[in-house]
Amino acid sequence: MNATVNTELHDLLVQWLPEQRWFGGKGRAIRSVDVETSTVLLEAAEDDVVVRHLVLRVDAADGGTDRYQLLIGSRTGDVPQRLLHAVIGEVDGAVVYDAVHDSDATTRLLHRIVADEDGGTVRFTAATDDLDPTLPSRVIGAEQSNTSIVYGEDYILKVFRRLQPGLNPDLEVTRALADAGSPHIAPPLAWLEGEVDGESTTLGMMQCYLRNAAEGWAMATASVRDLFAEGDLHADEVGGDFAGEAERLGAATAEVHALMARTLPSRTAGPDDSQATARQLHDRLDAAVTAVAELAPYADAVRRVYAEIGRLTDPVPIQRVHGDLHLGQVLRTQDGWVLLDFEGEPARTLAERTALMSPLRDVAGMLRSFDYAARHLLAERAGEQHLAYRAAEWADRNRTAFCDGYAKAAGSDPREASVLLRAFELDKAVYEVVYEARNRPSWLPIPLGSIERLVERG
Repeated sequence: MNATVNTELHDLLVQWLPEQRWFGGKGRAIRSVDVETSTVLLEAAEDDVVVRHLVLRVDAADGGTDRYQLLIGSRTGDVPQRLLHAVIGEVDGAVVYDAVHDSDATTRLLHRIVADEDGGTVRFTAATDDLDPTLPSRVIGAEQSNTSIVYGEDYILKVFRRLQPGLNPDLEVTRALADAGSPHIAPPLAWLEGEVDGESTTLGMMQCYLRNAAEGWAMATASVRDLFAEGDLHADEVGGDFAGEAERLGAATAEVHALMARTLPSRTAGPDDSQATARQLHDRLDAAVTAVAELAPYADAVRRVYAEIGRLTDPVPIQRVHGDLHLGQVLRTQDGWVLLDFEGEPARTLAERTALMSPLRDVAGMLRSFDYAARHLLAERAGEQHLAYRAAEWADRNRTAFCDGYAKAAGSDPREASVLLRAFELDKAVYEVVYEARNRPSWLPIPLGSIERLVERG
């Protein structure tokens, strides 16, 4: 049942929420914030500290509604230095703050997970009896669409900030792949659930923390920097050449796709499905052009590419896919590549993220990521445009290597389905245009430049 938020807190949240990286309603004015569920997670009378788990309903002025998950702390005494950056404001003489940054609160979360508790509006489920409740916690510094808490060097708990009713695809897919024995995922250790719109909803998921792994994005951008530092060498000549890893990543992606097709729903799509896909791409483009005026000059050319999908008559294999695959979603361990974050693009609806689609969407996402890895460094080095050729060479080399690895493992080359692959790359670039316009305007030329190259390629 909804409860009206204290007026002071309401006004603070209206100002604070849009400033958070994980808030999905940027650019939309908030009309109201209400509490749908509230559970006391921690209460320490001696320190005058209370931490509550909240599910907030946020109504936008344009009529849209979203739910967000928040751990909110309240302190009447002095706020420790370590929490000052998380302060939201003051309500009734108490300081309120985002308590995912409070180690006392996140330690209590771990205790409840290990105990397999039913906490009323929050249910805690452990998939193993071997969890250690004594581990210290810390929040990963890089804010994303969710918030991740690391316990010791063993576990990582992802707290889903924006909630959609139902089973989160990240938990669903990761559990299925773990049960099937995939070496390319981190198995789930525990999860949190609650009620949203009367439906059991995933609130968080804990996995093994791969502490010695290297992030794909960091490895790729280090390779680009190595290339830029060499004045007269090509991408295949520098010591930090990434192509071998890109090929292995392509193979790992194909193996995950094959296992997903066997363990989760899959089928063959016909012409009617292809026409529906084309309509979906057109609709997303229309919405993006409305949101970002800089996209308009390319819209007609993009539509012509999308129209080709509507004319396809050959059958297209469709299945569950990752949905948001890029270099920031993969880790290189000593045993090989691991894919993370199977929840899809958080801005999409749950129905969109769980829909069956071509695995070429994931291939397209990774190809876009190689472009980003090379070209975002140009934005940081505005006076060195002579590096543009070298960036293009690095991107092409690694895109080719990824597709080569995928083709060898899958038994079919994704580049042969050129109509689908180019359209899906464009769809991803259109999504990036909207994201960059709202979050990193200085990076907007990256996806716009990619769209220009992709439409010219045809």
